[in-house]
Amino acid sequence: MFIRLLIQCAAHSANGFRVTGLLLACSFLFEPSWSLPCSAARASLVANYVSFRGDVRRASSTPRNLPDQENGKIPRLFGLDTEPVAWGTLLEKWHRVKAESAHDLEVVEQCRANGPCSVPAQKLIDLASEGASRSGRARVGLINRAVNFAITPVSDEAQWGVPDRWSGPLETLRSKRGDCEDYAILKYVALLEAGLSKADLKIVILKNRLPNEDHAAVAARADGQWLILDNRTLTLVRDMDVARAIPIFVLDDDGVRRFVRSTRDRRR
Repeated sequence: MFIRLLIQCAAHSANGFRVTGLLLACSFLFEPSWSLPCSAARASLVANYVSFRGDVRRASSTPRNLPDQENGKIPRLFGLDTEPVAWGTLLEKWHRVKAESAHDLEVVEQCRANGPCSVPAQKLIDLASEGASRSGRARVGLINRAVNFAITPVSDEAQWGVPDRWSGPLETLRSKRGDCEDYAILKYVALLEAGLSKADLKIVILKNRLPNEDHAAVAARADGQWLILDNRTLTLVRDMDVARAIPIFVLDDDGVRRFVRSTRDRRR
């Protein structure tokens, strides 16, 4: 998967000490109930390496949080600061899948208005409806469970014949198969459709330790806490209770940001 490549590149980049320090300092852990594929990308190594180094050079040298985080309205995800990723392959992939997801939500709206309704669109409505009568943690948990059981885990190599491919929610529901990013994207959109605000939803890119792999999951804020929705378990884990997984990137409606350790983090 493409994510592993980015992390490896960061470790060898001019600013790699940030990620390396983060790897040594954090001890976030997932205890998965079962193993699902997130395959590693081996093609286009040089292209992605150059692209990622461009991210590092163009991003601000000073970590910057979003205004609401700075004002204390939203707790820092994993207790870490972030800085923007200005350009690169990850940002391009996220922009593409956001546009595809927005189109898919328009298709869903047509269904709700009694217009043409495909099977995948109706399935997305059903997934979002799993938590319709609930709120907070209960709503998030029911939708997390429904999506986990709606897809069969498969690597991009096995399904598409390519190392890495991010699918929109309707494409994933059409094939009924996907890897960790596909689960995460579908959950992100299903939770939006269920009424969660964009400010309360993010996709996080993690470096797992056990098993040693790169991974994508959803972070949803409910009842004042960030909860991690993983496709390998039905358990909702609070972000600060996660271990053996290093948070690397966060993707949301504002774009892509990189987790960094601030001066106050280093003093602890």
